[in-house]
Amino acid sequence: MAKVLEVNHLSKSFGGVQAVNDVSFHLEKGQLLAMIGPNGAGKSTCFNLINGQLRPDSGTIRILGKDTRGMKPRHVWALGVGRTFQITATFTSMTVLENVQMVFLSTHRRIRNVWHKTADLYRDEAMELLRLVGVESQWNRPCGILAYGDLKRVELAIALANRPKLLLMDEPTAGMGTKERLKLMELTSRIVRDQSIGVLFTEHDMDVVFGHADRIIVLSYGRLIAEGTPEEVRGNKKVKEIYFGTYAVPPCATSGV
Repeated sequence: MAKVLEVNHLSKSFGGVQAVNDVSFHLEKGQLLAMIGPNGAGKSTCFNLINGQLRPDSGTIRILGKDTRGMKPRHVWALGVGRTFQITATFTSMTVLENVQMVFLSTHRRIRNVWHKTADLYRDEAMELLRLVGVESQWNRPCGILAYGDLKRVELAIALANRPKLLLMDEPTAGMGTKERLKLMELTSRIVRDQSIGVLFTEHDMDVVFGHADRIIVLSYGRLIAEGTPEEVRGNKKVKEIYFGTYAVPPCATSGV
């Protein structure tokens, strides 16, 4: 399978703190890769390095075969990278449809178009994405009044609007109830496989991780301490000692996936 993301010997420090220390991994098309670890493990720093918000001290990042070190986030996005955030990032006063339309306008550089009424541009394309994520009935409602689960779906539609080949999802189910979490990840898994998107996601809910990830990488104090299939990571002694502690790994979390 083709690699959409390759990270090699990535390191980043802040003063005397080594946030990311010689981390290497890769992600293939149509695959969900979970990055887990306790608070302070370096997950957010890794995400921000890949997304272009931070520049690495050393190491390489290749997205779709292109070296992205030093690229600004907007240029990384233009390569075909989508991102969702732990705290949803939408324009709360704009409608659901308008939020998705804005991405199409930006992708096609039509933000300042003076010849067409903006509300008419890419309407059909935006509605198709809203149907895909299951919120088409709320197209004309302001994002600021949506239920949180619906808002997460809108954010997914926004992330998909530039037709990404790589999707970065920072705690995609944070703040959601158990049923909502599983439904959102089932939807994401289906879309990812249908569109051959590579997904790197962080998550604290182990049912979500072990129930949907194809592979898992585990960080601790900035270092990668384990990687493999859910079964391999579940049985890794170091992971149990360093990451899980008193938490129990779901015994049947990967059934039916």
